[in-house]
Amino acid sequence: MEFEEEIQKLKERNLRVESDKQWERSWTRRIFIMVITYIVAVTWLLLIKESHSFLKAIVPVAGYILSTLSLPFLKDIWLHSN
Repeated sequence: MEFEEEIQKLKERNLRVESDKQWERSWTRRIFIMVITYIVAVTWLLLIKESHSFLKAIVPVAGYILSTLSLPFLKDIWLHSN
């Protein structure tokens, strides 16, 4: 009986881990982070009275999305070099 419970716990854990992986790679998560980043950047730029705040706030968002697109590629390179 104990053995079956352990197997069930492992299966449940594996499902949680897989769900977490899917969330980490999802475009829903990326878009949410992009929107929040943009809002924070615009707010900060407006507070410090920077010109063209709405346009300049795109820079950190673009940096974020480029990093998420390049990381899988870099991960593959790293995995194959080890």
